Amino acid sequence: MRYSACIDMLFVPETADVAERIRLAKASGMDAVEFWLWSNKDLNAIEDALGETGLPLAGIVAEPFAELTRTSEHDRFLDGLAQSLAVAQRLGTTVMIAQAGPELAGIERAQQHDALVEAMARSADVLKGSGVRLALEPLNTLIDHKGYYLHSTVEGLDIVDAVDRPEIALLYDLYHSMVMGEDTATVLAGRVDRIAHIHVADHLGRNEPGSGELPLKASLDWLVAQGYGGFVGLEFVPTGASGEALVQAKRVLG
Repeated sequence: MRYSACIDMLFVPETADVAERIRLAKASGMDAVEFWLWSNKDLNAIEDALGETGLPLAGIVAEPFAELTRTSEHDRFLDGLAQSLAVAQRLGTTVMIAQAGPELAGIERAQQHDALVEAMARSADVLKGSGVRLALEPLNTLIDHKGYYLHSTVEGLDIVDAVDRPEIALLYDLYHSMVMGEDTATVLAGRVDRIAHIHVADHLGRNEPGSGELPLKASLDWLVAQGYGGFVGLEFVPTGASGEALVQAKRVLG
């Protein structure tokens, strides 16, 4: 497995310098790095640090965050998506992450589902020919993201399949999925090829693998056996020094 360090959660106590976090990730044996927003970062410094370390960028968030469950928000998101694509291409990543937005009161879930399909289909047109995929992310609504619309991996995959374009995929986060009580092999059966990126953290606490009780290694082993060959993003809050937490995560996950 190839591991990516999320530098918006890791090395944060150690330094405010995002480029330095990339260097620390390299020193900790990471295969890649990733981060969330690009608009609040020094892209020149990041580009230099990626070149210096040789680490690939595994993913960024497609900005702006928008309520994609609301069709009136789509144009604003798509305008930003074109800018995010330019950043992704500049920094060499092939994955951007999209979040669905909130569940809207007074609107049928089926209508919001259809709005997400429409948003992803229009996004595919923006990304066509770029080699960059947009990965829609389900999140847990029990602890971290109450009120978020897309809490089901199966529904996320159904949206990806409804769009049926190579530019649109799913981000599968084992932490969020398992907090929602999902079984990896059940919810991903026959559709692992739709996954563009994976995130992991343990539960309770959303800390490093091995700090909690989730069967992360078994699920990752199953995903690899089913053909997943992308990066595994280590997106957790370290309980101690980030470098030590990453060493533990790799030891636990294999």
